[in-house]
Amino acid sequence: MADTNNTDGRQSLSDLGTVLQQQGEAAQASAEQRAEDYLEGKIDEPVQTAPLRAQELDKFGRAYATGRRKDAVARVWLKPGTGKITINGRDQEVYFARPTLRLVINQVFGVAGREGQYDVVCTVKGGGLSGQAGAVKHGISQALTKYEPILRTPVKRAGFLTRDSRAVERKKYGRAKARRSFQFSKR
Repeated sequence: MADTNNTDGRQSLSDLGTVLQQQGEAAQASAEQRAEDYLEGKIDEPVQTAPLRAQELDKFGRAYATGRRKDAVARVWLKPGTGKITINGRDQEVYFARPTLRLVINQVFGVAGREGQYDVVCTVKGGGLSGQAGAVKHGISQALTKYEPILRTPVKRAGFLTRDSRAVERKKYGRAKARRSFQFSKR
């Protein structure tokens, strides 16, 4: 009979698998902790948990990205500045009068810790104001990760890089709207 307790220090393949899994979990936890420390300003060097993407800038030193939400499409240019956001040639306070829409746009800078550090120029078409604000937010987050690839992890974790695919459901035949039936009449 084979002895299951190896007294001479040898390990089986199943033991090796558990050791490798524990090492991988420990490395992942330490990398996440270092990323949080960098964003909070506790350490100076950036942390690379995945291969860092290259910075993508145009000839004017701006990052360009397209954001979409519902039927709205936003073209966004991002460059270092004082935090001014211009939409279709107008200031954000004029274009998006509701404070909630302005809050949606500035969420990305709050998550990345870059409030007031970038100027944004964007043109947006289609949809309503809510869809346009979502499209601008999506475009800003894409452009920010192109300008500073190190910020991709926190922005992606917040869910800002994913296009929100929810849209209005189409009207069906035999119905008043997508799901609403016509009013029932007994006579």
